[in-house]
Amino acid sequence: MEEKRKALRQKAMHLPLLPGVYIMKNAKDEIIYIGKAKALKNRVSQYFGSQNGHPLKVRKMVENVDHFDYIVTDSEFEALVLECSLIKQHMPKYNILLKDDKGYSYIRIAGERYKTIQSVLQRNDDGAEYLGPYTSSYAVKQSVDAANKIFMLPQCGKDFDNARPKERPCLHYYIHQCCGVCTGKVNQKEYAETVAQAIRFLKGDTADILKQLRSDMENAAEQLEFEQAAKLRDRIQAIERLQEKQKVIYKSVEEQDVFSMAETEGMICLAVLRFAKGRLFDSEHFFFDKTDDFSKMYSDVITSFYSMRQNIPKRVTVDGEVEGAENVERWLSEKRGSKVIIFTPQRGEQVEVVKMCRENAQEKLALRLGKTGKTVAVLEELRDLLGLEKTPNYIESYDISHTAGQDSVAGMIVFKDAKPYKPAYRRFTIKSFTGNDDYRSMNEVLTRRFIEYEQAKLRNIEDGFGRLPDLILLDGGIGQVHAVEPILKEFNLNIPLFGMVKDNKHKTRAIAKNGGEIEIQSKRRVFSLISSIQDEVHRYSVAYHHQKHKHRTLAMTLTEIEGIGDKKAKALLQHFKTLKAIKEASILDLAEVKGISDTNALNVYNHFHAE
Repeated sequence: MEEKRKALRQKAMHLPLLPGVYIMKNAKDEIIYIGKAKALKNRVSQYFGSQNGHPLKVRKMVENVDHFDYIVTDSEFEALVLECSLIKQHMPKYNILLKDDKGYSYIRIAGERYKTIQSVLQRNDDGAEYLGPYTSSYAVKQSVDAANKIFMLPQCGKDFDNARPKERPCLHYYIHQCCGVCTGKVNQKEYAETVAQAIRFLKGDTADILKQLRSDMENAAEQLEFEQAAKLRDRIQAIERLQEKQKVIYKSVEEQDVFSMAETEGMICLAVLRFAKGRLFDSEHFFFDKTDDFSKMYSDVITSFYSMRQNIPKRVTVDGEVEGAENVERWLSEKRGSKVIIFTPQRGEQVEVVKMCRENAQEKLALRLGKTGKTVAVLEELRDLLGLEKTPNYIESYDISHTAGQDSVAGMIVFKDAKPYKPAYRRFTIKSFTGNDDYRSMNEVLTRRFIEYEQAKLRNIEDGFGRLPDLILLDGGIGQVHAVEPILKEFNLNIPLFGMVKDNKHKTRAIAKNGGEIEIQSKRRVFSLISSIQDEVHRYSVAYHHQKHKHRTLAMTLTEIEGIGDKKAKALLQHFKTLKAIKEASILDLAEVKGISDTNALNVYNHFHAE
C-alpha cells in the first residue's frame, strides 16, 4: 500500500499547476471521488503525502485509489461547473452527496365516523382522502401538528371506527390536546364539524374559520352553554397566537437559505433553514464525518445541495467561510438567472437567524448521538472560547487539598458530555515529598496519571486511565498550568491545558492560559459548566483530604497503645474501618487482624475497657 501511494504521489507531482478537475478511481476503474483544484499539482499531491493530517474519510478514500485522471480547465470557475456536472452523473462514493430524495408529502384524512389527520410521505391506495402533494415535508408536519392541537384531534393513530366503545384515554387527553374519542363521550356530529374546520384551516381558510368560531362562541354563550363557549374561545386564541407567531418570525428576512453546522465526537450535522417572504417554509439536515477543512466542506455542500434543487434563493447565508466563494456565487447566479450572494453575518437579526439554524443542527446531532442539544451547545461554545481543535466531550480536572502541608492529596474528576462521570474519578496521595507545595504536588499527580496511561496502552485498556482527555482543567491559576506543561511535553501529549481561576470569595472567575486570562462570566452556559467542574473537583479532593486527616488522627490515637505503631494502627483501621468498631471488638476479633499478636489484641482491648 505504501509503494502504491508513493507511485501515485510521484505521478501527481508531474501534474500542471493549472485549474482543473481530478477523478480518483479504484482497481475496478470505478470513480470513487471527484474534486476541483485551482492548481492540480498542489491539490492532488496532498492526498498522497503524509496521512497524519487527513480525516478518517480521506484516508479511507486514499487507501482505495488505484489510479486517477484529470481534466484541465481554463479557469477555477469552469472547474467548479465541470465538477458539479461530473458528480451529478457519477455520484462517487466519497463525495458529499446531498441527494434530493425527499419526494413529496401529503396530508392523510382517514376514517368514516371519526376521521383523523396525519402527515405522510407517500400516497397509498387505501381509501383515505389525501391533500397534496406538497414539496415541504417540514411545513406539512408543522401544519398538521398545529391543526391537531388547536382542534384537539387524536394523534395516537388508533382506528376509532373499530375501537372498543370506551377506553382509558392517553396523556394528550389530560393535557387538553385531544378531545378523547376513546372515552366514548364525544358527539359524532360535533366531531365531524371540528374535523371539517381543521381541514379548512390546513387549506389556509383561517379568516372564515375564525368568523364562524366567533359566531358559534356567541351563540353558545347566549344559550348559557359556557363550557362550550370557553372551548371555542380557546380555539380562537390558539389560531390567533399561531398566526401572530408566523407573522413575526423574522420581518426583514425575505428569500434566503441558511446553512449552519454542529460538530461533536467526530460527527457533523449540517442544518439548512429555507425562508421565503419572512417565513420559514422548509428545514433539512444532513450528517457527515468530521473534517478539518470547513471552508472546503461548505463549498462542496452548497454545490451539492443546489445541484439537486431548482429553487435557488437570492441569498445563501452561512456561519463560516466558503472556499472559492466568488466562483460558487457565479455558479449559483447562472443557475438562478439572477444575482445570488453568499453572506456571513456579523451582527443584527441575521446573526439570530444563523443562531436558530445552529441550534437546530445541535438538536439533530444530539438526538443522533443520544445527547441533549444543550450539551452539544455548551461544549461547542467552550471549544470556540478556548480555541480548541475538537469539542471537549471528555474533560479531566484536578485539585490539591491539604492542611498546612499535612495529609496532602489530590482529586481527579471527569466530566463526560458535560456531566460528572464518576466511574472515572480517581484519588491520589502525595508521596514524593511532605510539606506545602501545590505546584510540585500537581506535577507529581499528572506524572503518575500519564505513567498509568502508558501502562494501560501496553495492556490495551481504553477505559479509565487508558483514555486521554480532550481537555485538562486545573483548579488554580497560570502557576498550576506552568507546573504541568513540562509533563505533557515529556510524554509527547498534545492535550489542551487551562487553569480555573477563583475570586476572593472562592467563586469561579476566569480561565487561565498562557498570556493571560479568558473571561467567562458573560458566557452563561460555559460559566455554569466551568463552575460545576471547579466545585465538584474541590468537593472531591477536600472530602478525600478529610478522610485521610481523620484516618491519621485515629491512627495517632491507636499509637498511644503499647506495642501499636503506625503500621499496626493502619492495619486495625483498614480492617475495622472506624474507631468505634475497634472499641467494640473482642480480643479474639482483634487477634484476627493480620500483624496483630495476642498481646497486641489484649493491650488494645484493655486500653478501651480500662474501667
